[in-house]
Amino acid sequence: MAEIRWLEVLVTGPMTTVQDLGRPGRGDLGVGRSGAADRGALRLANRLLANPEGAAGLEVTMGGLQVRAHGHLLVALSGAPCPATVTDAAGRTRGAGHHAVECLPDGATLRLGVPRHGLRTYLAVRGGLDVPAVLGSRATDIMAGVGPERPAPGSVLPVGPPPEMYPVVELAPVPTPHPGEPVLDILPGPRDDWFAPEALRTLCAEPYEVTVDSNRVGMRLRGPRLERLREGELPPEGMVPGALQVPPSGQPTLFLADHPVTGGYPVIAVVRTRDVDRAAQARPGQRIRFRLSRPERR
Repeated sequence: MAEIRWLEVLVTGPMTTVQDLGRPGRGDLGVGRSGAADRGALRLANRLLANPEGAAGLEVTMGGLQVRAHGHLLVALSGAPCPATVTDAAGRTRGAGHHAVECLPDGATLRLGVPRHGLRTYLAVRGGLDVPAVLGSRATDIMAGVGPERPAPGSVLPVGPPPEMYPVVELAPVPTPHPGEPVLDILPGPRDDWFAPEALRTLCAEPYEVTVDSNRVGMRLRGPRLERLREGELPPEGMVPGALQVPPSGQPTLFLADHPVTGGYPVIAVVRTRDVDRAAQARPGQRIRFRLSRPERR
């Protein structure tokens, strides 16, 4: 009989959710993709464990997570680096690495501190978290209320059977989130013609600060006002991750994983897909910059 393994959640920190790569292709039903805000980080943690890249793990915002292993588990941390320790059942404590394969013996407790840089840390388990899927995904969409419930102290998260393949590397030497001002490449439009001719130059001229009114739905930014050329509002139209939607305040919002499927404010530009993961690691108070990937359409 296969060994039954699970993670017991002891402390969740500010916010912990179960995430995989989401449920794409359901926008016509009013269901967003959701999934990991930093998709590349979750993929990497799963690859280290020889899991499928889309296996479900935990997305931990600003650290603070504590979990206990029931059964022998292999895990990997990725994304925002944070201090981590493993305490075995006998009370012996050691440090745990980042972007590395770590062993959690039966009864061991893994504790995550606050990230040094970045915002979101990912915990993957060999075999993936085997919580019930909703509409084909184990991702928790905090805006739509779709997917598994957010873990709470005492939650039990079953672990699936290990894959046939074995891990082939112990450590991935990859860049971690930078504490400075990340530069995000954008493509203009689709509604940049609703703004004053200099609005795109304004967007790229100075940094914008990530405000505390930010979450997995989107990042509210504070910076130079983007002046509108046209008044009124648009009929609702489809939205994508990375869209920079601008309400009447002139302060843009950068949509992330749990963004609404439609919106009525004009989108002046869209962050390139490769940079949306980097945007998801910017924490409140941090400043980000935008850079046009191609000339303005005028």
